[in-house]
Amino acid sequence: MHIQIAFRVLGSLLMMFSLTMLPPIAVSLFYNDGAIDAFIRAFIYTFAGGLLLAGLFYNNKNEMRTKDGFLITFLFYTALGAFGAIPFVELESLQLAWPDALFESLSGLTTTGATVIVGIDDLPESVLYYRQQLQWLGGMGIIVLAVAILPMLGIGGMQLYRAETPGPMKDSKLTPRIKHTAVALWSIYVWLTLACAIAYWLAGMSVFDAVCHSFSTVAIGGFSTHDASIGYFDSAAIEAVAILFMIIAGINFGLHFFAWKERTIFHYFRDDEVVFYLSLLIGATVIVSAVLITHGVYDPADSIRYAAFEVVSIFTTTGFGTADFTQWPTMVPYLIFFGAFTGACAGSTGGGMKVMRVMLICKQGIREIHRLIHTNAIFPIKLNKRPVSSNIIEAVWGFFSIYVVVFLFLQLALMATGMDFTTAFSAVGASINNLGPGLGDVAYHYGEITPVAKLLLCFAMLLGRLEIFTLLVLFTPMFWRK
Repeated sequence: MHIQIAFRVLGSLLMMFSLTMLPPIAVSLFYNDGAIDAFIRAFIYTFAGGLLLAGLFYNNKNEMRTKDGFLITFLFYTALGAFGAIPFVELESLQLAWPDALFESLSGLTTTGATVIVGIDDLPESVLYYRQQLQWLGGMGIIVLAVAILPMLGIGGMQLYRAETPGPMKDSKLTPRIKHTAVALWSIYVWLTLACAIAYWLAGMSVFDAVCHSFSTVAIGGFSTHDASIGYFDSAAIEAVAILFMIIAGINFGLHFFAWKERTIFHYFRDDEVVFYLSLLIGATVIVSAVLITHGVYDPADSIRYAAFEVVSIFTTTGFGTADFTQWPTMVPYLIFFGAFTGACAGSTGGGMKVMRVMLICKQGIREIHRLIHTNAIFPIKLNKRPVSSNIIEAVWGFFSIYVVVFLFLQLALMATGMDFTTAFSAVGASINNLGPGLGDVAYHYGEITPVAKLLLCFAMLLGRLEIFTLLVLFTPMFWRK
């Protein structure tokens, strides 16, 4: 492993990231909101830090290896979280300490959508835009963007792509060259964002709100420009747009690529993961609607409307809200919250364990039941009518095992800071699944929890965004051996 090349690439990536401070500067100038100095300082600090690293290790031209990709990915998200927090700290009106600013920054970059800020409606427009932009960059992955546009990452780009992209099957490429794959993914991402923004605007949002919410919708992030989230608009049309694009963003972007390439949508319905994904959303919506109607919480039309939105929002790990689902009767809040553990499809911008893994675990469970009946029979697990290799099944079970163990340790750690069981459980679940809203004391915001708890949840967000193994591999002795 070459630590020098990791720092050289990190420096280049930080310089690239510093350019993302320019749009908020332009927004601040346009609205004259008084936040421009904070973003100018953030730009200078970030660019200078990147330039220093790139300059110190400029002469290191070694080829990037897989280990370097893991290290760069971890260092980059950590560095981005720190440098991305600078505007929040520099803006005196926010009065955010470093743990709070780091939490807000990482929550955006990991598309978690949890916030420590109260009074979002009163924030300067440039800060509102910046929060949404953080999620948009984190959605597809700024490292995938770097692979697409930085020639110096042409060698070793696959190592970064594999380390950063979500899902159990990371070796598939849409095009022969990884750079072209990254360009294809980001092109689809940009066009979806544009389509979403136009749809929001036509549905009744202002241009500013439409652009900002399109960022967090396609990124499956959940940040909003209002404390009441999508519920602020109280519009069935806007909610319908959000539901549509949350579902689309929760599908594997590889399928979107082939839909665009082949000019057809029928292959979506031939994909087992998409069928399972849509079945979960429809089934949960029916159950929640039935409970709301039975208990007379809303009339039938509103029950379906609110149930559909909250189910899609939470199951895809977006985190938007139109109603306080935590106050709904019986088991409904837990049913909806548990949906985030499954999350969106592999290769999407969503979080959670991924639909692919949950589906394969279910298929494995059914196979074991069949084996009890026919002990000598062979029952291959199939995906899209093709047998799945035992290596993938083992990887899925390995991921699930580590996920459960890490989840329990983080929950115990949070309870040690003074949290009650429900709050600790939901805070870890919301963070490691990159969901955002939780239950108990973190149902609305995370501003009241301790600084130690916030740092623990920052770690959980990174674990979720980097699919656990990408981060935990750095803590193994084997990783550091030559």
